Amino acid sequence: MRHISLVSLTAGAALLASGAAFAQTITPKPGESADLVLLPKFLGILPFDQANQGAQEAHAELQNPGELLYVGPTPENSVAGQIEIVTTAATQGQAGVMLSNNSGDQIVPAAKAAMEAGVKMVTWDSPIPSAEGEVLFVAQVDFNDIGVVMADMAHSILGGEGKFAVLSATPDAANQNAWIAAMETALQDSKYANIELLDTVYGDDQSELSYNRALALVDKYPDMELIMAPTSVGIQAAAKAMQDEGLCDTVKISGLGVPAEMVSYTLNGCAPEFALWDFVDLGYLTYYTTYLIATGQMQGEVGETFEAGRMGTYTIEKDPTRDAGNRVLMGPFTVYTKDNVEAAAQ
Repeated sequence: MRHISLVSLTAGAALLASGAAFAQTITPKPGESADLVLLPKFLGILPFDQANQGAQEAHAELQNPGELLYVGPTPENSVAGQIEIVTTAATQGQAGVMLSNNSGDQIVPAAKAAMEAGVKMVTWDSPIPSAEGEVLFVAQVDFNDIGVVMADMAHSILGGEGKFAVLSATPDAANQNAWIAAMETALQDSKYANIELLDTVYGDDQSELSYNRALALVDKYPDMELIMAPTSVGIQAAAKAMQDEGLCDTVKISGLGVPAEMVSYTLNGCAPEFALWDFVDLGYLTYYTTYLIATGQMQGEVGETFEAGRMGTYTIEKDPTRDAGNRVLMGPFTVYTKDNVEAAAQ
């Protein structure tokens, strides 16, 4: 039984009034029509393809006669491309757009215009920092927890003492920036007193550029022992760079990566630990959430509880990691090592 502390009759009455409409769990009614767009940061990398797999699964499961489009820009044109696709969705009368935001708050004018045109904007993987122009954010895991996990992996790999740098995606990637900020906060704890963060650089989520940025870090910081890459493109590129240069014994790689792409680097010691969540599940949950909102079965307000097929029941909450905005929290994530990466890569 869940217990609530009653701080005052007034507060209790307000709580009851605000939550009365959401007392029942929303069970999706299948067969409602809504044209939806799944918009990743860009096309061509495995995690977003996995998210599309999950969205397609949910689309079929909910028997939506509307169309599900999987469209995205190229990596080189991600910001402008995302803005253009959101703008086009509004003019085409799409019911909803599921956006993994790579544009920071630059996307806000287009997203707000889309919302005004009747498009339900739901973010996933990476939110709009200000929350303007979105109904809610489907978070893979709590962003603060990711920061702690990265700090802990650095501590583990470095044996509690050493120097490392971060190889991120793009400067405007809200999720990357939030994870790095959370890691920097975690590093202030006395547990990490002997660990030094040297630098943060960006590979723009492009393999060749990330590869070269990793090698540039090695040249710039001869005493660096670890590169932390909270991006599936960056971590794989950095691990390959260390392997190609015979540096795996000197500079380790960690961060967030896909087991199928990282298994060889984990087994050979280049990337002894890394973490991730299930992108198929993230796409599936995002679709369920957006379908309910786009078909009017749910408003996207704090306190609403809904069923999401095989993944169970979720409740919308205020996003504690941003000043504004609501979220649905998926979880959990897994830390991969040589002991479990092969099974996960199957």
